[in-house]
Amino acid sequence: MAAGEAHPEAARKAEVKSRLYQMWQSLGMAGVLLVLCVIMAIFAPHFLTFHNVINVARQVSINAILAAGMTFVILTGGIDLSVGSALAVAGVMSVWLTTKGVPDVVAVLAGVATGGLCGALNGVLIAKLKLSPFIVTLGALTYLRGLAYVTTGAYPLIKSDLGFAFLGEGSVGFLPWPVIIALAVFVIGFIVLKRTVFGRRVYAIGGNEQAARLSGINVDRTLIWVYIISGVCTGIAGIIFSARLLSAQPMGGEGYELDAIAAVILGGTSFTGGLGSIVGTAIGALIIGVLNNGLVLMDVPFFYQLIVKGAVIVVAVLLDRIRVAQIRAA
Repeated sequence: MAAGEAHPEAARKAEVKSRLYQMWQSLGMAGVLLVLCVIMAIFAPHFLTFHNVINVARQVSINAILAAGMTFVILTGGIDLSVGSALAVAGVMSVWLTTKGVPDVVAVLAGVATGGLCGALNGVLIAKLKLSPFIVTLGALTYLRGLAYVTTGAYPLIKSDLGFAFLGEGSVGFLPWPVIIALAVFVIGFIVLKRTVFGRRVYAIGGNEQAARLSGINVDRTLIWVYIISGVCTGIAGIIFSARLLSAQPMGGEGYELDAIAAVILGGTSFTGGLGSIVGTAIGALIIGVLNNGLVLMDVPFFYQLIVKGAVIVVAVLLDRIRVAQIRAA
């Protein structure tokens, strides 16, 4: 009896510790973001101009949306390396449909659905066939990119009168549409993770998949839906990407998966799953965006930018390992 009473008490303490950790982590990363902004403002005088701040927000939006979906995946202990390629395929699908006279609304929904379908395929292979998320999504990264090239003949699919172009360059007041969409994605993501049974299942699977199965959670179904969510976010990002360029680019989104993963890990989500928050991911995405923009304004050569971004990813993973070790030792 005493053991049975201790179990819920231990679970409650673990939940409190997790929430305190997430709050502390988010505050810490917010401090890092503030310091980074100050540094960029010192070395790049135009950084804090209104035009540039709005530009940064617009640029961050695509990676932020990808990272929001990636948060769900990484919280389960998985990974999705295919988001950049799936972004290209979703964009190609939507623009191609508009060239065939399909209404813009249908084309946009089809693009989002295409992203969701890519995620569903990944999820089924991972959950039902028990394949490694790394291997499955690495393969998807390759064949989806090939599909984008084959579909377009390796050339951009241009449509200068794209009906949904406002989703990429339009604004409501001073807020760009991509920012509004990204905010909506994060609000929905926050509610799902923090206020629903599904969200609790995501954390439970990442914390201990075997224990989650024993507690009655349908792990396979939850994992499939997690990858569908990532795919839908990818589809949304693909629509915005194509809307900004008035075209579908078969090479679009190359390397975006790295920025998305970096944003999630920088935001405090554990690479091993079970710990993290979508609020932290938003801060992580802003850090990546500010870093990218600041390096450009400081005229840092592109190849050096890659070195800096790569170093940031490595440091983020190292910090994650240290955080996990500290939590386990506590």
